[in-house]
Amino acid sequence: MSGAKYLLPLTFINKIIINNNIPGNRIIEQDGIKMRKAIIAMSGGVDSSVAALLTKESGDECIGATMKLYHNEDIGVKRENTCCSLDDVEDARSVCYRMGIKYYVFNFSERFKEDVMDRFVDAYEHGCTPNPCIDCNRYLKFDKMLQRMRELEYDYIVTGHYARIEYDEEKGRYLLKKAVDDTKDQSYVLYMLTQEQLAHISLPLGGLRKTEVREIAEKNGFVNARKHDSQDICFVPDGDYAKFIEQYTGRKSKPGEFVDTEGNVLGKHKGIIHYTLGQRRGLGIPAASRLYVCEISPKLNQVVLGSNEDLFHSELTAAKVNLISCESLKEPMRLKAKIRYRHPEQDAVAWQTEDGVLHVRFDKPQRAITRGQAVVLYRQDCFKNQLVGTLFCLIFANCFALKCFCNLNDRHIVINY
Repeated sequence: MSGAKYLLPLTFINKIIINNNIPGNRIIEQDGIKMRKAIIAMSGGVDSSVAALLTKESGDECIGATMKLYHNEDIGVKRENTCCSLDDVEDARSVCYRMGIKYYVFNFSERFKEDVMDRFVDAYEHGCTPNPCIDCNRYLKFDKMLQRMRELEYDYIVTGHYARIEYDEEKGRYLLKKAVDDTKDQSYVLYMLTQEQLAHISLPLGGLRKTEVREIAEKNGFVNARKHDSQDICFVPDGDYAKFIEQYTGRKSKPGEFVDTEGNVLGKHKGIIHYTLGQRRGLGIPAASRLYVCEISPKLNQVVLGSNEDLFHSELTAAKVNLISCESLKEPMRLKAKIRYRHPEQDAVAWQTEDGVLHVRFDKPQRAITRGQAVVLYRQDCFKNQLVGTLFCLIFANCFALKCFCNLNDRHIVINY
């Protein structure tokens, strides 16, 4: 790579390198220098590009790789608002060329269709509200990409997610911690990571703020330094999920009945895929007061409408628990719970029963606890004058649940619980 390098303070670079140097990765020596081999998962955005730069600066051998999931342009996706388009591939290639590292495109389109798009459609048809970006992480970025890593005899995967991985020698377990930048923290969408996966993943941006990342990209002349972050679901460019599902399946959603919380028929709906919990607009039902979607019943093909107050609940259950920093949660534990990606964390108590089901009871009722979404639980403890949080990730029972356990922010502050 030509031109001046952007150098972080030495102590910070060391912190990044130490976080990458975790047990379980093979280390090779070249001319007496310890090196490992990394595949950088590159979306074409600024975050994965800077993650690639920081990894290269650590001295490890790197290649860049983009997952080709399908042709975004075929459905009219704008490059600025999504990931993995042809323009994104060119941006990633440009960055790799500038850094002097090899670049590849892995075709995972068949797996993406089966494990992301098909699951997305199935969830909506069963009354759930899925998060396909989480499924993309679970089945593609941290499964298929890790499989490709092993096939190529590389040691670890690097991504541009804002979160941190650390190894707890006392517990003998990997911990997933929140990023320093609260506004960009992505630990929520990494709840599915297993101990085996965490052992082969590096997240160099966990200790940086987004402004710093863009500054690094600009000083290194990256073409995507000011590129907008992706916002929408990549395969639903206009946000009309129902239209996408009907086009994808080739069938119209079956109309059914709107009913109130007592079971009284209020009118006809267009098909359950058109509705999500908490929805108010587009119902087409005249009423003296505002009505909201309070429940979706695929079995009865009914959508239950009620008041805003009917949306609040104090408890949820979750199955298929995957704990990261501990084996089980047998005793009730006070912690913080987050039921959606952009939902504030709330005080709660959580525990597991003998059947493995996890129960969460909130101090205050929460609005629109939705099947198909994940609830992420954070616990904070005082350790060396820092806050250390532990994060459980769960999904509600009855909706293909997965969960995990990770660690929270460690800031030099004290919070009284």
